[in-house]
Amino acid sequence: MYQRAGSAPAARYRALLPLPDDQPAYLGLAHALRGMVMDGRLAVGARLPSERVLAADLGLSRTTVTRAYGELVASGWASARQGSGTTIHVPGGDRSPSLPLVPGVHGDDLDLSAAAGPAPSGTSQLVAKALDWLPSVLGSAGYEPFGAEHLRRRIAQAYAERGLPTDPDQVIVTPGALAALSVALHAMVAPGERVLVDSPTYPGALGALAAVRARPTSIALHDRWDLAGWAEAARRARPRAAYLIPDFHNPTGLLLGAEERVRLARLLQDAGAVAIIDETPAELGFGELPQPHPWAATDARAITIGSLSKVLWGGVRIGWLRCPPALLDALRTRALQLTMGASVLDQLIATTYLEDPDAIRAEVIGRLREARDRWRSELTERLPDWRVNRPSGGLALWVELPRRAASDLAVAASAQRLMVTPGPAFSADRTHANRVRLPLTLPVTAIPEAAERLAEAWSRAGRGAAGTGGLQSVPL
Repeated sequence: MYQRAGSAPAARYRALLPLPDDQPAYLGLAHALRGMVMDGRLAVGARLPSERVLAADLGLSRTTVTRAYGELVASGWASARQGSGTTIHVPGGDRSPSLPLVPGVHGDDLDLSAAAGPAPSGTSQLVAKALDWLPSVLGSAGYEPFGAEHLRRRIAQAYAERGLPTDPDQVIVTPGALAALSVALHAMVAPGERVLVDSPTYPGALGALAAVRARPTSIALHDRWDLAGWAEAARRARPRAAYLIPDFHNPTGLLLGAEERVRLARLLQDAGAVAIIDETPAELGFGELPQPHPWAATDARAITIGSLSKVLWGGVRIGWLRCPPALLDALRTRALQLTMGASVLDQLIATTYLEDPDAIRAEVIGRLREARDRWRSELTERLPDWRVNRPSGGLALWVELPRRAASDLAVAASAQRLMVTPGPAFSADRTHANRVRLPLTLPVTAIPEAAERLAEAWSRAGRGAAGTGGLQSVPL
């Protein structure tokens, strides 16, 4: 996880080499260090190694390191105190543009760091119905540690309609999908055990893995799942579990086909790994591809995570686990220890939604599809050298840049009051330096302005990469 204090080991900085040869070495080192902050490898508040130690470790002159540190301090990316060393900061505050993955903007900022949108038009009616229902449950203690029966029945019914018969007792309701993942990991994974993950993947999952001190093993995900790569990783790592998003994957939008699900499920079963399947985006298909049955229809041992935060609204904090019977007691025990259940009112809202979800779901999917097409049109016009994918569902575009400059783009975008999360934040191995995620949840009317700011930021990032100036100070 991100550390807040203390000196980071100098050995981690060896990945910065070789420095670019098209600018002075000190400026290339400063740019590279700033990039580590932007993609999360170096935390705000972390103390850099001493100039002498870093120079020796990288084989650079001490003068080069001294000037690089000086450039960071002058541009607001670090502070230096006699006897205390050089400490990382972010200009304008303590918030790195790479770290927030929930909305947090103000003024005329545009936030592309979070794939979360406004509530659909029918949400207020759902809340009103839930409030009408609320007095009937006020006589209870208000605690439903595994979820109210009315909601668990509706969730089980939704699974059955997708081809996966489910008993309501298999469902554990949690305050959001991340809480559900935390329950699963605490129940199944001991500190130091290996968990297989895609690269890229959902950053919140990486934080959850770090919280249980699991050791993620990354398998590269490009245009499709590499089953041979998964087989090799399973053989090599001997994993305890695997975390997957097979339905409109976040951030790539990819959909794992039915045949591949069977093969990958069998592979994980043979390796003795429990599949933890995140279906948070599963309801967000655009109707352009046939969607397979849920993973657990193939793998009865799988733990499935669901949520209403994307298909309804993030303000309704309802997630859940669909548990295989053999693991139900272990997962319930951990749920009691970690969550004590979800909000009663939120559960009433969720049940009201699940009674008739079609209209709201259609509105959300239509909005996402329209945003996909508008993004692609604007980026083709303004940034024709960017490679923009065309997902058939999900929450985002996973855009390939012409060079490994995602962190530079994020810095330059901040100066344009645009928050962008660079690709390395989406992988345990901190790869994807040539990628950014662009959310489809941004209002369509804001996309032209966001694309214009992106184009200007890319131009500035290019000039910075060429060594024509120092580091930018970023107003946040």
